[in-house]
Amino acid sequence: MRRLNRKKTLNLMKELDAFPKVPESYVETSASGGTVSLIAFTTIAFLTIMEFTVYRDTWMKYEYEVDKDFTSKLRINIDITVAMRCQYVGADVLDLAETMVTSADGLIYEPVIFDLSPQQKEWQRMLQLIQSRLQEEHSLQDVIFKSAFKSASTALPPREDNSLQSPDACRIHGHLYVNKVAGNFHITVGKAIPHPRGHAHLAALVSHESYNFSHRIDHLSFGELIPGIINPLDGTEKIASNHNQMFQYFITVVPTKLHTYKISAETHQFSVTERERVINHAAGSHGVSGIFMKYDISSLMVTVTEQHMPFWQFLVRLCGIIGGIFSTTGILHGFGRFVAEVIFCRFRLGSCRSTSVPLPDGHTSNHLPLITDNSMH
Repeated sequence: MRRLNRKKTLNLMKELDAFPKVPESYVETSASGGTVSLIAFTTIAFLTIMEFTVYRDTWMKYEYEVDKDFTSKLRINIDITVAMRCQYVGADVLDLAETMVTSADGLIYEPVIFDLSPQQKEWQRMLQLIQSRLQEEHSLQDVIFKSAFKSASTALPPREDNSLQSPDACRIHGHLYVNKVAGNFHITVGKAIPHPRGHAHLAALVSHESYNFSHRIDHLSFGELIPGIINPLDGTEKIASNHNQMFQYFITVVPTKLHTYKISAETHQFSVTERERVINHAAGSHGVSGIFMKYDISSLMVTVTEQHMPFWQFLVRLCGIIGGIFSTTGILHGFGRFVAEVIFCRFRLGSCRSTSVPLPDGHTSNHLPLITDNSMH
C-alpha cells in the first residue's frame, strides 16, 4: 500500500514537471545552432560583466526639506590672500540688522608673498581646471561627493622655495561662527571698530596709493570643514586694475547633509555670482574699496545620500539577461532556419514543389516528396 502511494506521488510529481526532458536520440545538432549558441554565450558573458560593473557603482540621491534649525551657528571657513600688508586691512562680518559685528577673533593675519611659487601655481592651475569642468559637467559634483574623505587635502601647499623677498601681502585664514541669517563678510582698508550704530574701519591713516585689493581665494566654505570637497570659489584669483576697486560676491548658501560610504557630515553648498567695479564718486559709482561677500541662507535643506543597488535586484536583472538572450536567440534562430529553407527550396530545388499523392483510402497528400538521388539526376 505504501509502495502504491509512493508510486502515485511520484507520478503526480512527474505530471507537474515544467521542464520535460527530450531523449538524446531526438536531439539534432547543427553548425548554425552552434554558431548562434556561441554568439549567445558571448553576449551573455559581456552583458554579465557590464551588469556587475553597474552593480558595483553607486549614485547620489538628493532629497529636499525645509531647514528647521534656526538657532545653531553657521561656520565660515576662510583662506584669502590680499595684496596689502596686514596692518592696512581688516576683516569682519556684519549681520542682516547691520547693528552687530560678529567677532573676528578666529581669523589669523599672516604676512606672506602674494606671488605663488612654481608648485603653488601648478596647484592653482589644476584647481581652476577642475572648476571649469565642474561648470560644464554638473554630474562631476557627485564624483567629488563620493571621493571626498577627511584625510584628503585640497589646501594650497606650502612654498617649496626659500624666497628672500619681503612679505607684500596678507593671508587671512581661520573660521568664524555667525548667526544663520543673511550677512556680509568683507575685507577693506583699516581695522574694524564696532560702535552702537554699526561699525567703522580706521582707513584715514592709509594712503590711497597703497590700496591694492588684488586677492586670491584659496578656500571658502560654510559649515563643517571637509578638505576633499571643492567649493565654487576655491582657486579664484582677481587682479585689481585700479586702487579704488570693489570686488563683490553674492552667495546663496544651501544647508546640506552628506552621507556617503566614506563620510557623514553636515556641510553647506553654495552658488555665487561676481561683480567688480571702480569706485568713482564723481561718476556716480559710490561705495567702499574692498572685497565684499554677501551671503544669504536658503530655507531649504538638501540631503545627499550615496546609494547602492541591492544584491537581489542584481540577481533579478542577471536572470532577465540570461533568459532573455536564450529566448531571443532561439526565436531568431528558428525564424532564420525557416526563411532559409523556404528560399532554398523555392530558388534552388524546383522539385520541392508541393504535389498531390493519391492515398489508398481515396484522400490526397500535399506533403513534399522526399528528394532522392534519382530525382536529382
